[in-house]
Amino acid sequence: MKHHAPFLPPSPGDPVPQILRDWLQALRPCFTAPSWEHMLVLVMGAVLAPGKRTVSACLRMTGRAEAKNFSSYHQLLNRARWESRDMSRRLLAMIIDRLVPEGPVVIGMDDTIERRWGRKITARGIYRDPVRSSHGHFVKASGLRWLSFMVLTPVPWAGVVKALPVLTLLAPSERSDHQRGRRHKLLTDWARQGALQLCRWMPERDIVFVGDSGFAVHELAYAIGGRATLISRLRLDANLYAAPPKRDGHTLGRPAQKGPPLPKLKTLLSNPTTPWKRITASSWYGRKHHKALEITSSTALWYRPGTPPKPIRWVLVRDPDGRRAPQAFFSTDTTLDPADIIALFVRRWQVEVTFAETRAHLGVETQRQWSDKAIARTTPALLGLYSLISLWACDLLSKSSIPYAAAWYRKTHLTFTDAIGAVRLALWVGDIYQHSPPHRERHKIPPDRLVRMAEALCFAA
Repeated sequence: MKHHAPFLPPSPGDPVPQILRDWLQALRPCFTAPSWEHMLVLVMGAVLAPGKRTVSACLRMTGRAEAKNFSSYHQLLNRARWESRDMSRRLLAMIIDRLVPEGPVVIGMDDTIERRWGRKITARGIYRDPVRSSHGHFVKASGLRWLSFMVLTPVPWAGVVKALPVLTLLAPSERSDHQRGRRHKLLTDWARQGALQLCRWMPERDIVFVGDSGFAVHELAYAIGGRATLISRLRLDANLYAAPPKRDGHTLGRPAQKGPPLPKLKTLLSNPTTPWKRITASSWYGRKHHKALEITSSTALWYRPGTPPKPIRWVLVRDPDGRRAPQAFFSTDTTLDPADIIALFVRRWQVEVTFAETRAHLGVETQRQWSDKAIARTTPALLGLYSLISLWACDLLSKSSIPYAAAWYRKTHLTFTDAIGAVRLALWVGDIYQHSPPHRERHKIPPDRLVRMAEALCFAA
């Protein structure tokens, strides 16, 4: 089957729209002049492609299916000299300047499994599939494990908090590290390194890291506690201690690191003398808003052998309706209000939404790179593209924009579907209408572009 209509000659491809060049101008110093042009084409194709995000799909979407230099676009990923960390730093600056100009920067961190198979993918391993598994059903998945750090901030066009990836790290499997003769790093080791890297990129900002129970590790809290705040879940049987007694001139021996042990949090649930306070959470499980909760909170020293005790503020939460089991959270910033700790932790749930939307709309897990360098670059680039599209949509959408809906599907808020749709429309036909009103010449969409738009619908998978 030919990919061009019989009456149309092969097209050299669509030029990169000026609006895309303007949007990506902050990343220009990361590339040489040839690599920059190739990168623009791949980004344009990755946004417009409706199915797989392979290099071939990106070239087809931009009208370069007959390009003789197609290997140059592959080499941009597996050979060209550019640093993903430098792009992450610039992407973070773009998000902070646009969406978080003041106040603390809240960053969610979580891992995800990119399901991939193949003997040439050396970093892959066998992990528990968090999407398909449940408490009573264990499903294994072969793939790559990624740790992503995302800025949790309200986005103007969405009207809600979104999780925008800025730094994504590959955590190789233990088998892969042993085969290469490397010391295996745990996920929390990668989290510590990534968190400290972000702290170095934002030396003058207050930073709050939010993670699930997998990041409630004493070593991680101690490593970043002097520079940033860590908020996570806390085990109900965690070892908590009172502050050590004050020393005077007659006190002998080494200074005590901790005082007497405090009651376990699980014992406070059954203690009738525990003081409970009722608050209203802005959001809670099951997409509930203005949820009434009962909490009790205090400060303590969190201690694990091997590291010094860490002062924390713990918050014990129970559901008055009894639909959710009691749970506890902690913050390494003891001055935070308990309600604020809960509100910041609730933001973390948007991380899972971002992972799902990148798979549905940006083709994560459909790329087919085999070299180590290309694998380490492609998935972080697609996750970063999610953040870029969310930023670009701020120029195209507002709260008054009408969501893409139907009679059987009522949407009251704009979603990422609307954002990527607006960006695609700007790239497909935006240059056609970039003329002043007095310009009388009628501009039409080029016929070869119409053919590719039709092919995008016909071959969408």
